[in-house]
Amino acid sequence: MGATVLLLLVIFIFTATSATEQVFQRKKPIYQGNPAKKQVSITVNVDWGEEHLPAMLDILKENRVKAAFFITGRWAKENPKLIQKIANLGHEIGNHGFSHPHVNELALDENMEEIQKTSDMIHQAAQKKTRYFAPPYGEFNDTVLDAAFKTGHQVILWTVDTVDWQKPPPAEITSRVLDGIQNGGIILMHPTEQTNKALPEMIKGLQEQGYQVVPLEKLIAG
Repeated sequence: MGATVLLLLVIFIFTATSATEQVFQRKKPIYQGNPAKKQVSITVNVDWGEEHLPAMLDILKENRVKAAFFITGRWAKENPKLIQKIANLGHEIGNHGFSHPHVNELALDENMEEIQKTSDMIHQAAQKKTRYFAPPYGEFNDTVLDAAFKTGHQVILWTVDTVDWQKPPPAEITSRVLDGIQNGGIILMHPTEQTNKALPEMIKGLQEQGYQVVPLEKLIAG
């Protein structure tokens, strides 16, 4: 084998390996940002709780915090004005699937349809395309990861779960976050009355611990 052919073969293998690694990294779920930076982000999964969202948005605005709202398509269909408000306030709008199914039980095309229908519904309401996908129940397998990748989405999970959908006392929500947080942490919340009561103290506590609450895009960019 000539030297030129050998060199071309090495370059081809290196390029193919590099491309495969990039795809693998793009498919991997993100649980946390850069552990070397004292930054955190807040994410809010939304399939209900519209009665609590305006107050949550007011609290975030008062504290100059931008969150990422992961919205289901069926909720988006019923609440376009709230989606517009979220977008107008500068928050990230993510994709939470259309009908909040157990995605591990769905085929590839069904998962892709869940994501794409939601993306279309959000774009219709706010003229924004979704870039991030938070799978319902935090479930994922290779099929779910493939569906997210094929629809142009990065899968986002969490570092700290407030479990606020169980509606614990606000102080318990706050302590779960402040006790469990770490550099690069992604905090998962939902729109509940208890969460809204906990949110100001949570943000204050994070800042007192030296954390900067940043948009999700900035957190995961490293």
